[in-house]
Amino acid sequence: MPATDYQGSSPSSLSHFGRSFLNIHRDHQVHSMEGSSLEVELESFQQHVTDQFLELSSVSHEELVSLSWVGKLLDSFLCCQEEFRAILHTHKVLVLRPPSDRMVSQYFERSVKALDVCNAIRDGIEQIRQWQKLLEIVRCAMGGNQRSIGEGQFRRAKKALIDLAIGMLDDKDSSNASINAHRNRSFGRNTGGGRDHHHNNNLHNRSLGHFRSLSWSVSRTWSAARQLQAIGNNMHPPKANELVASGGLAMPVFIMNSVLLFVMWCLVAAIPCQDRGLQVHFNIPRNFLWAAPMLSLHDRIMEESKKRDRKNACGLLREIHQIEKCARVMNELADSVQFPLTEEKEADVRHRAQEVAQLCDALKDGLDPLERQVREVFHRIVRSRTEGLDSLGKQNLAD
Repeated sequence: MPATDYQGSSPSSLSHFGRSFLNIHRDHQVHSMEGSSLEVELESFQQHVTDQFLELSSVSHEELVSLSWVGKLLDSFLCCQEEFRAILHTHKVLVLRPPSDRMVSQYFERSVKALDVCNAIRDGIEQIRQWQKLLEIVRCAMGGNQRSIGEGQFRRAKKALIDLAIGMLDDKDSSNASINAHRNRSFGRNTGGGRDHHHNNNLHNRSLGHFRSLSWSVSRTWSAARQLQAIGNNMHPPKANELVASGGLAMPVFIMNSVLLFVMWCLVAAIPCQDRGLQVHFNIPRNFLWAAPMLSLHDRIMEESKKRDRKNACGLLREIHQIEKCARVMNELADSVQFPLTEEKEADVRHRAQEVAQLCDALKDGLDPLERQVREVFHRIVRSRTEGLDSLGKQNLAD
């Protein structure tokens, strides 16, 4: 993500941008109690955003882009969103004056575009659930409580592993609607892991329809890459004259725009969705205190995406990588066994099945809370936008 140099003021003033904007404002207007209050709130807001991203960036390589980390990311977004909403509510007089009204309205329009990302991410979470169910079949076939493991159990596990491999295929040209439709047909809610994908297309079509009717699903022609570009379009740091004209509100609006874009980008990077694209331009100066940990996280996630074994992944979520590795190991194991199994080989199989069980449990424990958080982000954005537009609409009627 190229970091841009801010052109609106000198580099020295930029490093203290958050503190100085109201000083600029007071050079042009009479000092008011509201201005003093906003200055305190803005400094607090910037510090809280900085603290949130410092904590997110402090994690180890193993925890980055894991289910738990994505959950913390969404918690951070909700905290930032709530504090931003409080600032707008407290300073309604400034919000309703131009150019602040335009800036706030533009933020709400960006947030609407983020709703589609939430929809797509929930579908992606459902896909991962289907992979988990296929792993559960492998877990039961190769482990479980049966006294011995025979060819029948291996055939069942092998079939589930084949279905899993088909489901996780992510064609480089993922923007092709027919390819996406073919891939998604493997993930209807009623699709069992033991069914044959090659002769049950009609069943899969019905299952996909059922799945889509129960989810928020986006259009099959929808593109995550284009949606991220639309969210970030015309986003730039406020200039000094914009800060003065907005009474200082331009800064928290820009911060929240940046947080919104970054969080949506992380979700698209982590979770399977249509036409994933990570080449998004973030017009964020590194001089901002809160920007440094955010841009550091971006750099680390981009480095992860460029690794040879992650380049063609359908998502960078740590647990997806574990599914791929686990499936590969179990496939190799299934291909290498001879029957009847020796005691040593059977012990190895049961040990590997236990590793599958641990991964299944981690997915089961992590996916439901993540989906609830995505729902909460969705509803919080809707509520905040409705409240904001109601205020702006009432003012327009009064005018």
